[in-house]
Amino acid sequence: MVQAYAAPCGADPAQITGALVMMRRASLLIRRLDGYFAAHGLSQLRFLVLIVIDREPERQSLTPNEIAQRIDISKPVLSRTLHALEQDSLIQLAASRTDRRSKEVFLTAEGRQRLHDLLPGYFSILSAETEIPAAD
Repeated sequence: MVQAYAAPCGADPAQITGALVMMRRASLLIRRLDGYFAAHGLSQLRFLVLIVIDREPERQSLTPNEIAQRIDISKPVLSRTLHALEQDSLIQLAASRTDRRSKEVFLTAEGRQRLHDLLPGYFSILSAETEIPAAD
């Protein structure tokens, strides 16, 4: 099938097949991660927000704009996500110390613990995806 469609378009069928296989593996990985996070009351986006805040070694908080830029999402989507995380007591929003019009987003102790509890399973899923099968 790939040969029939790709070759007339000037595309290398082997490269196209490789890309399709990669897309399939990525789709399966995303579904595994979605299931893992759902089983723990989170989504990939909520997990990413937690990890982006936690990974800042010199800081304990980020502004919503900084979070949106780091994970490349729209402000309305981030706003809904932050509200949900705050409802679940995983983050706390506070007025900025330097600009009262801005907010700072902090991980709560519960949020930090939830993130750290999820990391081993998360890395296990990612590691399993990249394992090289043993040669026969």
